[in-house]
Parts: sequence; structure tokens; C-alpha cells
Amino acid sequence: MAWEEVIFPNNIRNIRLSRGMKMTAVARQAGLSLSAMSKVEKGVRRLNQKQLLTLCGILDCKLSDIFIKESDQSAGYWESEMTRRLSDNENSGLKIFGTGVRTLRRKIGKTIANAAKDAKMTLSVYHKIEVGQREVYEDEIENLAHALGLNAESMFKAIAELFESGALTKQISKVEEKARAVLTPNNPAAGLSMHGALYGSKIYDSARKKLVPVFGTPGDKNIVFKKSDEKMIVMPMNLEGESGIYAVIPNIRRMGVMFPNRSYLFVNPDVVPQPGDLAIALDEDFEKLEPDTKTHARIVMVGEDAKGNLYGHMVAPDEKIPVKNTGGRLHKVVQIVIE
Repeated sequence: MAWEEVIFPNNIRNIRLSRGMKMTAVARQAGLSLSAMSKVEKGVRRLNQKQLLTLCGILDCKLSDIFIKESDQSAGYWESEMTRRLSDNENSGLKIFGTGVRTLRRKIGKTIANAAKDAKMTLSVYHKIEVGQREVYEDEIENLAHALGLNAESMFKAIAELFESGALTKQISKVEEKARAVLTPNNPAAGLSMHGALYGSKIYDSARKKLVPVFGTPGDKNIVFKKSDEKMIVMPMNLEGESGIYAVIPNIRRMGVMFPNRSYLFVNPDVVPQPGDLAIALDEDFEKLEPDTKTHARIVMVGEDAKGNLYGHMVAPDEKIPVKNTGGRLHKVVQIVIE
């Protein structure tokens, strides 16, 4: 029996259990079948960016928490599991056969998509055959051989010759060498034998670019402000690509007239607010504020008096406060999102 290869080792199961959540509940909220969710936790099913970010929200965890690090207790488990499954696949002959099919396809210059089409298979099924994750059934052999420009007998003979020459062994080793890593975002080549490291790094980097940290959360009177990535949310599509953006959750008790529940303010610290703009007024210099050091902030409407001095207008109750447009203390709110 051949085992599916681990392609996405992760901490999702451990995080879910620590939250006291059932797999069925997480799967339902994520829009996945129970089978798909189980495969995700077992590391044999990939996630796309949207699914990954959705799971972070459901599990209330940071994106980096999902990815395996060398220091994680589960790293040893995933390494041994990967080794075992690779051994199972190689002993069954599927790894050698799949590598042979891939070699023959490349020799004739055919893309994997065209080969799958000519073999009358889905791209997913064909790909699993090439990577040694799926057996080929008797009624599929002729179509597979035809896609390679051969018949069944000549296909098996060609693969046997490649194996005897040592070409397939070299290719298998080369592929495995590229995957010798723990799936950790900042270290795609940490030295453990795990497939999916490059995939993990790529999807982490791609998904991370779509997230912004929530620096401001409601306090008793004003906003509690802390430069930390403990909580991340997806930025609006029109802001993607802009650097430095952060989010603030308004103090509903103070600003309820202006902002409903489940609203987020997206702020650009590099844009200087003008009179009439909505802004975040910080008690301390943003640039000098140390990570995880708390300060306070207010959400204000920027005004200008007759002398040209800026002030911040707050509501519920109405209040006019002086604001400093120096030292990185006044940042423009560039977008408001209501969930």
C-alpha cells in the first residue's frame, strides 16, 4: 500500500485541540469537508491563501503559528512521518515509476497539463502518479503510455532502462534534497527531511503580504496602542502593496455614533493628515515606540483653528483636543471596513 506524501506539515491540529474545538466545527466554519480538514491536519492536503487566512481567524492564531519550526515538539514527529511515507512509497515502486513517467514526459517536451489531458486524467490524478502518491490501474495504463507517445510495453521497458542506468535514482535524490527542510516561514532549508518547505515558505510569504497588524484595540476611554503582530487581519484589496499599513479597532463606547460594531480603521503612518481627515492621534512618537510597549491613541477628525493650529474633534461626548502633527504622532485613516 502506498501512502500519500506529507506536503504541508502544520500545527493546526495542536492549535485546534488547545482551543477545545472539534474538527467538525472548524471544517464547517472553514467551508471544508470533514475529509478535507482531516487531510489538512495530516499534512497531505495543501491550503490556498484564502483558506489559510480563514483558518487563522477561526483558530484565533497568528499565521506563523500554523507553520512548523525546528523548536516545535511536533517537528520530530513530522520528520519521522515523512521518512516513513517516503520509504513506503519507494518500497512499493510508485516513486520509481512516477519519476520514470515524469522523465519520459520531459523528454518529449510535453507539459504536465497536456499529458494529463492526453492520458484522460485530471491534473491532480496525473500529478499524484508522477510524484509516486497513486497507483496506476490496469485500464489507465494504455492511456498513460499514449500520453507519452508509447504503448504500455515500451513505456515499462523505457522506465526499466532508466532505472537500471541509475538516472531515476539520481532524480529522486535531487528532488528529495530540495525538500530537506522543516516547513517554517523564515527558514525554508532548516535541514530536516520534509517535503513542502518551498510550498510552505511561498504560501506564507504570499499570505503574509495580505495581512496587516492590529495595533489599536478599545480601552476604557481611548485606544490602547501597541506595535505587535499578535493579531493580524486581511487588508482591503485596494491597499495591497502599500507598506506600513496597520489597523485600529475603534472604541465603540466612545465612538459608537461614528463606528458600528465589527469595524476596522486602516491607517497609513506615512501619510500626513489634513484638516477634514479622520486620523489616529498617538500620545507618543510612533517611530520611537518600542514593540509591545503600550501607549494610548485617539480617533479624531482633524480640524484647524484661525491661527492655523491643528486640533482633533472627538464625539460622544464632543471634545476638542490639541494634536501634534510632528514626531509621527498623527496618522491618516485611509479606509474603514465594516465586517
